[in-house]
Amino acid sequence: MYPYFRLIKTVLRSSFGEKMAISDESVLEMRVMPGDVDFYPECNNGRHLTLMDLGRIDLAIRTGLMKTVMKKGWGLMVAGASVRYRYRLRLFDKYKLRTQFAGSDDRWMYFHQWTERDGTVCSSALIRGALTSRSGLVPVKEVFAAIGIPAWDKELPEWVRAWAEAEQLRPG
Repeated sequence: MYPYFRLIKTVLRSSFGEKMAISDESVLEMRVMPGDVDFYPECNNGRHLTLMDLGRIDLAIRTGLMKTVMKKGWGLMVAGASVRYRYRLRLFDKYKLRTQFAGSDDRWMYFHQWTERDGTVCSSALIRGALTSRSGLVPVKEVFAAIGIPAWDKELPEWVRAWAEAEQLRPG
């Protein structure tokens, strides 16, 4: 089941929280709850990705992106993800979910997200996403212009570029 109560809590906290620049890092304090765990009882691998949605929502709200998305009738979508699981997050563990905008190319926006417990990275993900309209993908330059950023001038990190290029080679 989707974590609706956490979503509502995140939306409310983000809406009244400190505003952020697109280059800032979002940090959410979290705890592994009974609905997050699998048989072992640790945070389920799929649940990691679901909870990472909340980090991107926090970033979108606090940067003003979500307001623009709602005003223009756009949608947010995930078009790819690569996840690495390193250490378990067990039932009731406290951890931080960190989200950072990693960069963009002409079509996609990339987000680096990771969970951290006591300074140790437990999982990390690279998420490729976009905004959509009725006519398809919204060009990244249009997204930045709509939220008041003339252009993103940082070069895409090499590790992100390499992943994006490797994804193009994958069949299907």
